[in-house]
Amino acid sequence: MIRRAFWLGAGAAIGVMGYRRVAAAGRKVSEQNVSRAAARAARESWRFGRDVREGMELYLARHAEPAGPNLRGPVIDAKDGR
Repeated sequence: MIRRAFWLGAGAAIGVMGYRRVAAAGRKVSEQNVSRAAARAARESWRFGRDVREGMELYLARHAEPAGPNLRGPVIDAKDGR
């Protein structure tokens, strides 16, 4: 009976120590991934902004205002005066 209690206690102690080491290693890896994720998010935001600016330039180039006045009167033909 005492032998079982000893092994039960030893197993619990080893399990707790192993859990703590694995959890610490997981936190360390997680912190590295968070910094990588932040750098990736910043890079993707910059790329998105660049694409938006490029798209707006294309849009403005295709939908440019015509040269000259915007309000035009009726076109009068010089021959018949209409």
